[in-house]
Amino acid sequence: MSNAANNSLSSVLPPLTSKIKRRYLRKYSWLPDVLRLKGSIISRIIGPILTVTIFASLVCYAATKGYKFVLTNSIFPLLSVVVGLILVFRNSTSYDRYWEGRKSFATITSNIRNFCRQVWINVSLPPPEAAAKYPTPVSSAQLHRHKVDALRLALSYALAVKHYLRGEDGINYPDYHDVLPASFARYDELGYNTLANRQSSYDATASIESHDLSTGPSGRTSPENSALRPDATKRVRAKRSKQKLHDPISSSTPLLAGRHRTVAFEASLPLPLMIAHELSKLIFRFRRDGLLETVGPAGANGLAQLVQSMVDQMTALERIANTPIPVSYSIHLKQCVTLYLFALPLTLANDLGWATVPLVTVIAFTFMGIEGIADEIEMPFGTDERDLPIDRYCQDLKEEIFYIIERLPDGGEGLGVYDDGEGDD
Repeated sequence: MSNAANNSLSSVLPPLTSKIKRRYLRKYSWLPDVLRLKGSIISRIIGPILTVTIFASLVCYAATKGYKFVLTNSIFPLLSVVVGLILVFRNSTSYDRYWEGRKSFATITSNIRNFCRQVWINVSLPPPEAAAKYPTPVSSAQLHRHKVDALRLALSYALAVKHYLRGEDGINYPDYHDVLPASFARYDELGYNTLANRQSSYDATASIESHDLSTGPSGRTSPENSALRPDATKRVRAKRSKQKLHDPISSSTPLLAGRHRTVAFEASLPLPLMIAHELSKLIFRFRRDGLLETVGPAGANGLAQLVQSMVDQMTALERIANTPIPVSYSIHLKQCVTLYLFALPLTLANDLGWATVPLVTVIAFTFMGIEGIADEIEMPFGTDERDLPIDRYCQDLKEEIFYIIERLPDGGEGLGVYDDGEGDD
């Protein structure tokens, strides 16, 4: 074997060997995790712990110089139990939010998987005996394109929920570029496709690719589209700034300015609700055009129930994101823990001497670590290392749906039928 091959092999084997060794040791020993810093809470609480440690050192130094502290240690065990119970309640509340967020997003993923599978298989051209009931038939190529758009739109719902929970408005994000259908990628001031009223909803894609909403037929900017428009993905919110308040009565009639004032609102829908609205419209059109004839009303109702469940779970996630733990509770807990840790050396220094310093450090690490973990996981939809890996969930879902589009036959074609050899019963 050549020297180059030996060097390349040696450069690969040590990291692989050490990685396997760490995984192997974790099954039988706590030592790899005890000595682990990456992923731990130490980096977040090292500052407060050092502060308590330095204060304990100063108290012990003062005790060696003849200062005596009169604080008794008889009531502190009871106080430590109370602080511990508060910390446990704080941690369990934060983890409930973390776990509920994971369950709700998993339910959204399950609904999207079921929706895509049912649309890909059940949405098909009507049987010949029922085709006469539908005056506007759809070709096989058009049907395939509509189903691809439906699957991409369902995948876009998961991405939109992710960005919505993070407060990221708009569609100018890389994960939308190859997912969001072109027929839905641009909006007017109400959040819908401007060209949808001019064309059939199925053929709006081609018209959008050849026109720009900000320009007219001659290429010049149209006045109705050049005006400043609200972001289509923001919630309904009031303009709280006094400089932005607009009062048409006060501006036209100054004498009424002191008696009447109106607040301007930006009315719009969040992007996930807009996508859910489009999915419901697609189901209606599939049913209207006879593309759900093989499954009947029950199949259409099943698809509608999946979309409804997706909206319900988004509302549950929104409740977690918009309802943080009260700040007063977190502040009071930190104040109690801090007072306890700073008072603890004053009760131990007379009896333990310098042994008080490591003891107080360990207690501070325990209490502050629990509070730090609870503070990190109470809002699990961000991009921190210890938040929910929503990006990975969406990427896995994207791979699954793209696999369906690219490799699996649609409409039941090519799937084959199992024959048990007994004939029809």
